[in-house]
Amino acid sequence: MGNNEKQRELPTKYDPQAIEKNRYSFWLEGKYFEATGDETKKPYTVVIPPPNVTGKLHLGHAWDTALQDIVTRMKRMQGYDVLWLPGMDHAGIATQAKVEAKLREEGKSRYDLGREKFVEETWKWKEEYAGHIREQWAKVGLGLDYSRERFTLDEGLSKAVNEVFVTLYNKGLIYRGEYIINWDPQTKTALSDIEVIHKDVQGAFYHMRYPLADGSGSIEVATTRPETMLGDTAVAVHPKDERYQHLIGKKVVLPIVGREIPIVGDDYVDMEFGSGAVKITPAHDPNDFEVGNRHNLERILVMHEDGTMNEKAGIYNGLDRFECRKKIVSDLQEQGVLFKIEEHLHSVGHSERSGAVVEPYLSTQWFVKMQPLADAAIELQNSESDKVNFVPDRFEKMYMRWMENIRDWCISRQLWWGHRIPAWYHKQTGEVYVNQEPPADIENWEQDNDVLDTWFSSALWPFSTMGWPNTEAADYKRYYPTDVLVTGYDIIAFWVSRMIFQGIEFTGQRPFKDVLIHGLVRDEQGRKMSKSLGNGVDPMEVIDKYGADSLRYFLTTGSSPGQDLRYSQEKVEATWNFANKIWNASRFALMNMDGLTYEEIDLSGEKSVADKWILTRLNETIENVTNLAEKYEFGEVGRQLYNFIWDDFCDWYIEMAKLPLYGEDEAAKKTTRSILAYVLDNTMRLLHPFMPFITEEIWQSLPHEGESITIAKWPTVNKELTDDAAATEMKLLVEVIRSVRNIRAEVNTPMSKQIDMKIKAKDEVVQLQLEKNRAYVERFCNTSSLTIATDLPASDKSMTAVVTGAEIILPLEGLINIEEELKRLEKEKTKLDKEVERVEKKLSNEGFLKKAPEKVIEEEKAKQQDYIEKRDIVIARMNELKG
Repeated sequence: MGNNEKQRELPTKYDPQAIEKNRYSFWLEGKYFEATGDETKKPYTVVIPPPNVTGKLHLGHAWDTALQDIVTRMKRMQGYDVLWLPGMDHAGIATQAKVEAKLREEGKSRYDLGREKFVEETWKWKEEYAGHIREQWAKVGLGLDYSRERFTLDEGLSKAVNEVFVTLYNKGLIYRGEYIINWDPQTKTALSDIEVIHKDVQGAFYHMRYPLADGSGSIEVATTRPETMLGDTAVAVHPKDERYQHLIGKKVVLPIVGREIPIVGDDYVDMEFGSGAVKITPAHDPNDFEVGNRHNLERILVMHEDGTMNEKAGIYNGLDRFECRKKIVSDLQEQGVLFKIEEHLHSVGHSERSGAVVEPYLSTQWFVKMQPLADAAIELQNSESDKVNFVPDRFEKMYMRWMENIRDWCISRQLWWGHRIPAWYHKQTGEVYVNQEPPADIENWEQDNDVLDTWFSSALWPFSTMGWPNTEAADYKRYYPTDVLVTGYDIIAFWVSRMIFQGIEFTGQRPFKDVLIHGLVRDEQGRKMSKSLGNGVDPMEVIDKYGADSLRYFLTTGSSPGQDLRYSQEKVEATWNFANKIWNASRFALMNMDGLTYEEIDLSGEKSVADKWILTRLNETIENVTNLAEKYEFGEVGRQLYNFIWDDFCDWYIEMAKLPLYGEDEAAKKTTRSILAYVLDNTMRLLHPFMPFITEEIWQSLPHEGESITIAKWPTVNKELTDDAAATEMKLLVEVIRSVRNIRAEVNTPMSKQIDMKIKAKDEVVQLQLEKNRAYVERFCNTSSLTIATDLPASDKSMTAVVTGAEIILPLEGLINIEEELKRLEKEKTKLDKEVERVEKKLSNEGFLKKAPEKVIEEEKAKQQDYIEKRDIVIARMNELKG
């Protein structure tokens, strides 16, 4: 701020809507969030977890992105060349389901439109919802570099996806095969294991007897899905099971169907469970599929993709799978085959996307062979220097467990929206051609209809967004690997693990240094937010009411890393109160600046104890906030900032600053103004990553240097301004003033009423300290007379308080009941007795004395001394009053 610029005044009322309104466009126009590529600065990179283009952002997004904003704003202020890269995910199944639902409302299906038109419609949807997401990002105040925004289906990312697919295919790590996959009959697509949610459902065990073909008896089997028996191709028993050894190789007749099927011996069977014999349906059960492979059994698929029975199901052809179940159960009962139905609570897979019961289903799909990729990722975690650091580190175990128990990943999806698989089949020969470009004689080939799992493209996000596969791309060379990934613990398996193994495979290094894991936002009762419970909270509505700063501060400081967060409107309101307190304190300071410019700020003048103390506290706060933020301990950072701003600065320093500001000493006024400006400037910078809007607004009104707080320097400790003696002095003053206020409150003496006051100092050092700061004691205790001495005659009718180094005596003639005062002192003595006993117990504990550092032992001894002195004074006072 130049010398002749007029001081700006803040409006009387803190109105978040007004101050947040145009601020974001000011930041964007200034290009403050754009990575500059400045070689003199160290790069620092974060990629946003790309939200799905399916709808609104929820509270979890607001939390996740606000945490990233804190990290990137702080790093930018610390002088890094920060790239925070925004982008969105095409979200295959989720987006296609939304667009299909919209078409259904219009009485159409995707098949009416055809693939090309449907994809066009979905792009329109994407454009509309991407616009909504950007508006919401702006409202939260996210410092994103929009010049580098990406989308998982954009041209560059599609090129990266094809490159990865073709490379893995050529390495033999992608293959096509018939497997039992999780099939969603509603959306008619395959799901990977982690897109299946298992819920306990009340079902039944159906016990049946399959007759032996030679008429010599029957064998008992049980199933939870009787409709699949139509596809049975064997009955399996354990080869060592003496009950059945003689039957291995014989045949049974499959009821209803009449087909003869063999009895096979296989180690998969558990002899102890049920009858010890199991029906085998290789086309409808993953374990049966493996048994079928070992015994060369036929795979008979008896169901259509939509969950209805097919022609192989004979008389049940066309029935829905659950209808078929009812019918087949009744038919089997009639034939005497089904002899027992046993109620059974069992875990049933449901589609995460549509909610439909997942059908294990035989299908030809594309898979990634995971073992070699997982092994490389595990090996990386075992190297100390190059591993991915999980914060909190307990989540590394979750990640490693997933990697160590890896299964091949089914990556094909029967959808139209997504990256179409770059594989073509020859119309005559059936030959498979896998390449980034279609074959030259395209008329003889047909491209695979399937698209890739959404997670396949988002697994490449940290490097595909930087220009890879062009390893010479400027952004890739400068900003990859990234520094930190911020995400919830619920997608460690889905996303984090996949980014890591793809990063290692294609770039030879970890995709990020740290992974900061947060929990889920729950409601006040600790329940997950969901549509069915109706307990969801729209972050945009919260911002409309309380402002983005209040929501951000609550979300980011409300829990420790990895923990869930309970949303509480009351706490958001408390944060609004905090912002309001900051606003009012800043207004007061600005009203008293008297046109002070940045160049005129001067801290070299004579300082009061309050001045020295607040500068010392500021240094401590800068150090603590910086150290804690580097460890991502934002809950603790919030506590430090809150205590410093609310207690130290607003409640104490500003009140004490009024003395010189309203006094006659011009030099003292000038120093106080400079300190107010300096402390507020630094405080706004510390708070800026959490509350960007209010801090920019206040900072712009303060004497400042530069265009925006977003690019102002992060505060650093100025050791010359630390004064420990002043801090000790101030501690005594605060204790004295608080004690007097407490006594007044106890005997209902209002602050407006003047009182006589005596302070008995422990020694001359304390006496001098108090004399030096007499003006503060007189002002804040509102005294009519004040005596400070090391020796004072006893005074009967008085209230007393003991502080470190002194005793406060308030002769309150006519206001005190001696009996009541003795009761109060008795309580005080009991409290001090307990403290003395606790410390003495600690100091006589051999274990503690051996293990504790010298400093801690010394601190405990000092506490012991302090408590004993205070207790002696209380006892003496009680004796005086009794006398």
